[in-house]
Amino acid sequence: MPADDQALLANEAPRAAPPPFKPLPQKAPDISVERTAEGVYYVRSNHPQGEGPRSIAHLLAERAAEHPDRPCILQREPGHGPWRGVTYGEAKRAADGVAQWLLDQGLTGADSVMVLSANSVNHGLMMLGCYTAGVPIAPISPAYSLLSTDHAKLKHCFGVVRPKVVYAEAAGMFERAFATLRALDPDVRFVSADGAAGTIPLSELTATAPTAAVEAAREAIGHSTVAKYLFTSGSTGMPKGVPQTHGMFAGVIAGSEGLRAEPPEPGVVPQSLEWMPWSHISAGNISFNGCLWSGGTLYLDEGKPIPGQFETTIKNLYEVSPMVFGSAPVAFGMLVEAMERDPELRRSFFRNLRYCGYGGATLSTDVSERLQALAIAETGYRIPLTTMYGATETQGITVVHWITDLVGLIGLPLPGITLKLVPNGSKLEVRVKGPTVTSGYHNDPEKTAAAFDEEGFYKLGDACRFLDPEKPELGLVFDGRVTEDFKLDSGTWVSVGTLRPDLVAACTPYAFDMVIAGQDKPFAGALIWPSPAALPTLGADPMARLAELLRERIAEFNRTAGGSSRRIARFIVMTEPPSIDAGEITDKGYVNQRATLERRQALVEALYAEPPGPGVVVV
Repeated sequence: MPADDQALLANEAPRAAPPPFKPLPQKAPDISVERTAEGVYYVRSNHPQGEGPRSIAHLLAERAAEHPDRPCILQREPGHGPWRGVTYGEAKRAADGVAQWLLDQGLTGADSVMVLSANSVNHGLMMLGCYTAGVPIAPISPAYSLLSTDHAKLKHCFGVVRPKVVYAEAAGMFERAFATLRALDPDVRFVSADGAAGTIPLSELTATAPTAAVEAAREAIGHSTVAKYLFTSGSTGMPKGVPQTHGMFAGVIAGSEGLRAEPPEPGVVPQSLEWMPWSHISAGNISFNGCLWSGGTLYLDEGKPIPGQFETTIKNLYEVSPMVFGSAPVAFGMLVEAMERDPELRRSFFRNLRYCGYGGATLSTDVSERLQALAIAETGYRIPLTTMYGATETQGITVVHWITDLVGLIGLPLPGITLKLVPNGSKLEVRVKGPTVTSGYHNDPEKTAAAFDEEGFYKLGDACRFLDPEKPELGLVFDGRVTEDFKLDSGTWVSVGTLRPDLVAACTPYAFDMVIAGQDKPFAGALIWPSPAALPTLGADPMARLAELLRERIAEFNRTAGGSSRRIARFIVMTEPPSIDAGEITDKGYVNQRATLERRQALVEALYAEPPGPGVVVV
């Protein structure tokens, strides 16, 4: 067994009678594993799928009939004002109006509606209206319109889906983007919540009286109907448009229901607080659809886990006590720091909490342990930590659905999903087939053909390994991106996907993120973005002090790291933040290793110059 896995299992060993976990009402692992003579593994859950919806449009209609007056989607008035929003009944009525308007304009499943702005109640109504009409919606990152200087990704996404209608919450903010798109297609219609000049007010759509055509459109929707197009992050070129069907949505819900060990508690209305963008599967599909399925209330959080904006999330958590809190690991790190200083926040956060879910990257052991210490102090229990792993093309495909002390697992397949693990060098490459997986890329047959293997399994480009090959039911561990890993000139492989998060954790709270360099070089090096919150605390010469603190942290990391593949010999602290235009970072805060190294090639050359170039710190 690899040493890293032995360490993970060692962490599972009983210690001095730790407090128990809160119950996690999900079924224990039960899988079947088939291994071929070529070393290929096929991994499946033995739990059958549970119930799932016919479509999200049908789901909305059912929930509106069951509890029309229950709050559905809420957000704050400007200036952190009171919560406002719509009930389930109001959401259905507005969605039916949007659907009727779209049908009146002649839109069909062959068309689309593009959304440029961020999450909002109005965005949600537009989305539900598109679902009801059977017209795909295409939400894209607001950064493509607001932060980009050349609108290259905006124009690319527009060209892929060719929308007939474009929506943005505030027309003034998106005036430059509107002009760019109008130049591409003078016939496109623009809708805005404020109804500014040159746009159709959203209120006109929601007030449209639905006819029998809306019910007919809803009844025509099935699992094969395309509900939306989501775009990949563009880590290997321009973003690719991925059709998302109602069957894919239903597959995630049905898989999750197959793991449920207890029925929902009667009369309990789950509350969710969500900041992650709807232009990604985590919030736009899994969380949004899951909230509707549970009949819960979705509170939209306009905060983000970055300095100056996370304070909004904290203010919201004083009032909203979620049953389940899910977010990116960076948000958990900031939340833990805030709760350690603020007992009132800690009390509100844990009041209704049953478990937490993280995704998109590995949660560090340090943050996990501090979170558990806070949970014990407030509740007397530890909090189960789960994670779901997947991609834009696959939705969620594996989940940690059992109580474990470990962080770094990606879990086991959802019911209905088959994982195919294929030897690729020293690693096992992840491939997947099942109801949650897309059929291909929109209007791109060449990339579609390259994305699937001869058995129809989608190739994620990631690697994983069994925590213990003799006990596969203990789960799978993420083992990096196959395309990110590289060899040193000694022939030693460097696993970036595992080294990078470990090193970021070791450099907390001084490093925001980093990328790892060293392909065909004698040692691994790092380009590090400093934490904006840490710099003001470091005195008169903060960059010099920061470099010294990072050197100390990395030297300590190196002492216990093992071989050359885990040691960092030199690093540079970068002063230019990651660029969205250049694809270095997504709007969820995930760093693109490949794009950053290519764009900052001069810094990489300085790392390996002899003598070292300007700004290089030798560890």
